[in-house]
Amino acid sequence: MSSERLARFQQILGQHADLAFIPISSDLQYLTGVPRDFPNYGHVIHPGDWLEGAWITPDRPPVLPLPRMTAEFGGLSRLEGIDIRVLGDWDVPAEMVKRILDDFNLPDNPRVAISDFTKGETVSHLQPLLPRASWLSATTLLRPMRVIKSQADIELMKQAGRITEAAFADTLSALRHGMTELEIVEEVNYQLRKHGSLGQSFTTSLYNSAPDHPLLFGARMESWHRALNPPVSILFDFGGIFEGWCYDFGRTVFFGQPNEEAQQVYDVMMASQAAGVAALKAGEATTTDADAAARKVIEDAGYGEAFRHRLGHGIGMDVHEPPFLTKGDETPLEEGMLFTIEPSIMQINDYSARVEDVVVARPGGGEKLTNGWQELIVVD
Repeated sequence: MSSERLARFQQILGQHADLAFIPISSDLQYLTGVPRDFPNYGHVIHPGDWLEGAWITPDRPPVLPLPRMTAEFGGLSRLEGIDIRVLGDWDVPAEMVKRILDDFNLPDNPRVAISDFTKGETVSHLQPLLPRASWLSATTLLRPMRVIKSQADIELMKQAGRITEAAFADTLSALRHGMTELEIVEEVNYQLRKHGSLGQSFTTSLYNSAPDHPLLFGARMESWHRALNPPVSILFDFGGIFEGWCYDFGRTVFFGQPNEEAQQVYDVMMASQAAGVAALKAGEATTTDADAAARKVIEDAGYGEAFRHRLGHGIGMDVHEPPFLTKGDETPLEEGMLFTIEPSIMQINDYSARVEDVVVARPGGGEKLTNGWQELIVVD
């Protein structure tokens, strides 16, 4: 698959640029299969790591220079089908890159495409080596390919969804009244790895609220340590990873017996998702249409102000990819586009609800890739 993608990209590249630089990223994994590792919070550097990334021309195999630490300790030296150049700890990175560039026989004023994931440090080192270059975005050239998923891509995303649902099922069996948000988050993260994920595709988050349990945004060091005692609604937002593909998933759990209002909030939110899924009509609707269809259900029920975000986003080898399901994004829906459909009703001092599944746009409406737990989950 990656060889076919690379050949397609090289054809596109030849129409716009003489050369492309793509660092280790989702762009590179999509094109070549070069894997990404699980990221660190604090930046970890190796000597010369600014040169990490593949140089791609329209008609030659990619060249991938790597510092020794990345090549050896990161396991990338075992990759096949790509020309790897290893930089020794005491070698000069700019000299290695210059040799690579000289071998390409570029024109005097080359057009160089660089991925949007390229670090500023890398750009500052490349400019003196390519002083007469004009620069453009390799990610923009690649994006039309990444937006439309093949059936094989969708099957990989389905597997990421199966891992995510399996992790959620085992998390549910561990839930007890009085647990803290931190305990639940760590259970989710453990279960993701246990079921075959490299880790969480993004920071696992819970949004919990009740009349005596205010919803807190962005205050993890505070919210993590609060005990979750009934009655309280618990909103899950997390996802697994499978072969580079990132899932994004959400469900609502209620500790205690939900009252009539809590059940109504949940039912309205689920009706909103159903409307959003149905509106993902490839060849007929736009991204704005899908957002409007789902939002109308929540607004008509009187909870419009509590739907605090867009309906969803594109997803694939990154968690958030364009296009977005939001007012003002008039992208025509095409078959094979993958989106999250994630309406929510988030009330600061009352009960809340959210749901999230990855959905593929199809003629006539969307196809959900995960379908478990459609009813409000109650832990009594």
